[in-house]
Amino acid sequence: MSASGQAAPAPALIALQQRLGHVFSDPALLQRAITHKSHSADQNERLEFLGDSVLNLAVSDLLYRQFGQQDEGDLTRVRAHLVRQDTLHKLALQLELPRVMRLGDGEAKGGGAQRPSILADAVEALIGALYLDAGFLPARRFVFSLFEPLVGQTTAEVWRKDAKTALQEWLQGRKLALPKYRIDATRGKAHEQVFVVVCDVPSAGWSVRGEGPTRRAAEQVAAQQALQRLEQGA
Repeated sequence: MSASGQAAPAPALIALQQRLGHVFSDPALLQRAITHKSHSADQNERLEFLGDSVLNLAVSDLLYRQFGQQDEGDLTRVRAHLVRQDTLHKLALQLELPRVMRLGDGEAKGGGAQRPSILADAVEALIGALYLDAGFLPARRFVFSLFEPLVGQTTAEVWRKDAKTALQEWLQGRKLALPKYRIDATRGKAHEQVFVVVCDVPSAGWSVRGEGPTRRAAEQVAAQQALQRLEQGA
């Protein structure tokens, strides 16, 4: 692992490029993609920003081809599940990124090379670097190589989640704040109460309400309304 050196060892970078299926014409892009902000100013946050968009487009392309009969809502939920941090972290381990990450001394000693957020961001940065180095088609080919096995193991129906989980994953996939639920009111007698729950979506700046015979049921109704509103771009 390269914790604080000026560059990752050449053999490690050669092996990484073999795993990526791409030899960089601009090696500086590869170095930057594996450089955390704790290491130096020439770090991977801008590449991560770019790679996030390339990743979402490539995964959308893959899902469009794989699930031709599914509607937009289903595809959106599958994509959010696929591009979330947990999945990207597992892919980073598959690519053996902990061995090549460039970290500041403090971050390295604190276990940063194994930190899920750092590794997930590095995957996106690598996608962004590949896009800049070779264009969209090679970047898409790399994304397909990572995600086709995951998509091929299931069907869209298997990825369906209850509304609260689907909403959470939709927001997580876009690195947005998670929703908050609170009871707004209860009505009726004890044995036939109706719960009114408010679902606050901080990143959107609005709230929705749901009603149900239990708090959980009301939360599900509110979450479904929030998810539909987000998917419609409200």
